[in-house]
Amino acid sequence: MKVAHFSFTLAILALATIASAYDPSPLQDFCVATNDPNNALFVNGKFCKDPKLATAEDFFTSGLNIPGNTNNKVGSNVTTVNVDKIPGLNTLGISLVRIDYAPYGLNPPHTHPRGTEILVVVEGTLYVGFVTSNQQDGSNKLFTKVLNKGDVFVFPIGLIHFQFNTGHTPAVAFAGLSSQNAGVITIANAVFGSTPPINADVLTKAFQVDKNLINYLQKQFWTDNN
Repeated sequence: MKVAHFSFTLAILALATIASAYDPSPLQDFCVATNDPNNALFVNGKFCKDPKLATAEDFFTSGLNIPGNTNNKVGSNVTTVNVDKIPGLNTLGISLVRIDYAPYGLNPPHTHPRGTEILVVVEGTLYVGFVTSNQQDGSNKLFTKVLNKGDVFVFPIGLIHFQFNTGHTPAVAFAGLSSQNAGVITIANAVFGSTPPINADVLTKAFQVDKNLINYLQKQFWTDNN
């Protein structure tokens, strides 16, 4: 009986070991393998400095007290503090952004493919929300909330979300992300402003609209607020 129990325990431990063995999460859009070190420009993340050579400056940046320039078509600006700004963030799985909103400014619908976001409002009032992935019944549920100063909201990893300043005064928010490089895909920019453009027939079929409207949208200048 003891032998059987011991064997069962070993089997469970073996399965747990297999379950915990997985590929590391990507820290960039893709990382194409190469056998030629002369063509190896990037790794999944950053190369590590010798710890003996690290200094306090590797873990520091400044300037988040300075408002971002919101003079653009969407009326918002995102100031990102990720591993490119603070090298010491490498491998730590965290980053930070400051978001400034002009009156009635919008941080347009976008996703972070590699990170969950937790946002706190510092000034102003924001209407925020996210949309779920496709549900079993084919629907996509919208979760929204009006946030005031001091309120906190979470946007789950990979889901489309937005923030809109509903007030006639500027607003400010800070957000933490669960990746050193969470990435951002602004939906309108990606769909209608890609290089080269997506074939208009594809978008006409997908959005079920007139092709002339797609051609019009693809000719617009899509604002990058990051």
